[in-house]
Amino acid sequence: MSVLGSHHRLKRDALGLPQIVASTLANIAPAMSFFFGFGLIVSGAGVAAPLTILVAMVVVLFLTNTLAEFSKYRPSTGSFVTFIGMAFGPAAGAAASIFVVFGYVVAASSVVVISGGWAHDTLKLFLGLNIPWQLLSLLETGLVGILVSRGVALSTTWAAVFFYFELALLLIGAITMLVVNAGHLSLAPFEWSHLSGGLKGIGLGFPIAIYLFIGWENSATLAEETRDARRNIPRALIIGTLSIGILYMFLAYATEIAFHNNATAIGKADIPFVDAFKASAASFLIIAYLAGVTSIFSSLLGLTNSQARILFSSGREGLLPRFFGKIHPQHRTPFVAMWSYVLVALGIVIFFGWNIKPVDLFGETGSLGTIPVILTYLVTNIALPVYMLRHHRNEFNPVKHALIPIVGTVLMLFPLWGLIQPGQPYPYNIYPWAALGVLILSIIYGLSLAKRDPDLVQKIGSYVADEEY
Repeated sequence: MSVLGSHHRLKRDALGLPQIVASTLANIAPAMSFFFGFGLIVSGAGVAAPLTILVAMVVVLFLTNTLAEFSKYRPSTGSFVTFIGMAFGPAAGAAASIFVVFGYVVAASSVVVISGGWAHDTLKLFLGLNIPWQLLSLLETGLVGILVSRGVALSTTWAAVFFYFELALLLIGAITMLVVNAGHLSLAPFEWSHLSGGLKGIGLGFPIAIYLFIGWENSATLAEETRDARRNIPRALIIGTLSIGILYMFLAYATEIAFHNNATAIGKADIPFVDAFKASAASFLIIAYLAGVTSIFSSLLGLTNSQARILFSSGREGLLPRFFGKIHPQHRTPFVAMWSYVLVALGIVIFFGWNIKPVDLFGETGSLGTIPVILTYLVTNIALPVYMLRHHRNEFNPVKHALIPIVGTVLMLFPLWGLIQPGQPYPYNIYPWAALGVLILSIIYGLSLAKRDPDLVQKIGSYVADEEY
């Protein structure tokens, strides 16, 4: 029994496999991601853009292998931070706690801003109401904070409800487009000959395709509250990735058929799915907008539940101020970390969102936040073979624990390069330097903390999801 006691633990066995899968899919937010990402993928890959999504899904499955293997041996709310710390030591874990939380909170601000922006456009278009999007972002963020702090089962249930409503609306829209445009059905979107530039075409759209899957890792941080975490977390990771990949390819196919496989027109459309649905069934356009509203709100619930737990775990283990490690005495939620996380994301939006369009701020914060997240994916991949050789050498599998992580790391360099390559327009050209600056500060922090606290090595990963304390 740990001297820290059970009051340092989250609510046990609160979630099952269906709940964590739903939370993961809600975090990914297929409507929001697909609405704003698909046109860019088509611009690079042409008519066969679904093939780029297929390749991205396979690459993300390489990443799920890494997190699944870690979760079998060390299921932890700390997720990436715990896994990196267990492999490379306390300084690396402390540095990761700063770096990945920075990336996540900046990326979360992109969802906060678009929550207000999309709600504003929906209310104005269908009801004639012109409510400032900043106010709508504030209201939605506050509601999310209340829900997630009052219980993981409650907030996950609501995230699932909104997600499945979103899913139903997306499927209705896609099927409607296919029925209306049945005369143009073909397999062209899945034929290699329709891929612009071959492998180069896949490469051009690949970074955006990977971005569509961000959030696939959601379930790993819910380990402490999940029944049979060592079995259900890996299953949720794989089920979530496959499900969302298949959904994206179906939506992509329906959108292209509605555009009669005209890649140029898709690339020029503001939001291809919405424009295609409007052309196919204008009187039911509200379906697409409602799908966007529910998608964004469920994503806010899912990401706050998941990503704030890394902040909580880092505080509980002493990697970050212990203030973040507090648990609500009644609801057993990491309420301080959750409110801190979501309010900082809102603060970024309020500070930078007065003289910029929501969709522009969405793209900028999403791009900046994704750089640390992808770098964390890469480091975690490298950490798996190191961890297995250090702690479970007798169970080391060369394929699962070395080959797949290495291949996944190499493949993830392509979307990373798409975010940091020179020659990008302002402000995207300064984001790689900003991320590098945060990385350097994170490393300095990690080295300093490890030197000040010699016991830190015993604290990282000390809270295993299914072990008693």
